[in-house]
Amino acid sequence: MDAKSLLEPMCSWAWWRTWVLILLGCSIMGAGFVLFINPYNFVPGGVYGMGIVLHNIFPSVQVGTFGYMFDVPLMLTALWIFGGHFGTRTVVAAFYTPGFMNILTRLVYPDQAAVESLDPALLLNGHLDLSNDLLLTCIMGAVWVGIGQGLVVRQQATTGGTDIVGMLLQKFCGIKFSTGIFLADGFVVMSGLAVIGFGLGTGEASSNGWMLTLYSLLMIYASSRVVAYMLDGASYDKLLFIISDHHDPLKKFIIEELDRSATYIKSKGMYTDTVRDMIFLVVSRKEVRQVQHKIKEIDPRAFVVVTDAYETFGEGFKQFPEKNEIQAE
Repeated sequence: MDAKSLLEPMCSWAWWRTWVLILLGCSIMGAGFVLFINPYNFVPGGVYGMGIVLHNIFPSVQVGTFGYMFDVPLMLTALWIFGGHFGTRTVVAAFYTPGFMNILTRLVYPDQAAVESLDPALLLNGHLDLSNDLLLTCIMGAVWVGIGQGLVVRQQATTGGTDIVGMLLQKFCGIKFSTGIFLADGFVVMSGLAVIGFGLGTGEASSNGWMLTLYSLLMIYASSRVVAYMLDGASYDKLLFIISDHHDPLKKFIIEELDRSATYIKSKGMYTDTVRDMIFLVVSRKEVRQVQHKIKEIDPRAFVVVTDAYETFGEGFKQFPEKNEIQAE
């Protein structure tokens, strides 16, 4: 293989796009932690959630630095299980994110004492203090983290931490990726309750420790839903079973107006014993109403069942996933 062929993948738009999206996703996630999570002692799971817990015990060590401490063994696991190509992306993401968080933290706080206290009143000189709007802060943090994680995972990488745990649970235990993250993060949240809520290891229990724990659980759930949205889309496709005596106009509508195809399935009425063709049709959610109106126009006496098609693969829908590709559900 010559030098030119080795350089071609690095010069392609897809290669650059992948790495830009990975770094962008890591930056969005890191900013979400620094601006909306760390200052308010939310513990949304993951290595950075555990970093927040440990920062309360060792305030001189930044949250991102704890991220490095936890990510190294998990990254080695990812390299071993998922291969070098996947591992390279994970290593870059996992090393970039904590460093970005540490740098941004020093930029948004005025001095070292503020960096150690993470007092939201000092965040951007008090211009972003949301202490009186914790629910809003929780939701904003969840959205930022979910979008960031989703961008990274779509590129077949992770930000390290419980992302890798979620992938391992999906690969070896058949547990959904987002559910695996939720379970792993639950342990971290309970650690936050013990340290921040009850003061274990710090001697200073938070007066609203239980509320912070509930907000943290809400944040984990909301961010996992955002990740699922980023990976699988906003809604499922819809599956229609249509029984009608007017097949020709329905066929013309499906092929010419919807620009789709469908399948005839032989069906037999239980009461009449009449054998008829039933139309099996998959459409996007936004097309369901159009199909319903057209069926009513063509055959008001038609019998139609509409149900969710959780995933649809093939021409006009999703491409079949690659081996070991991450899926949210």
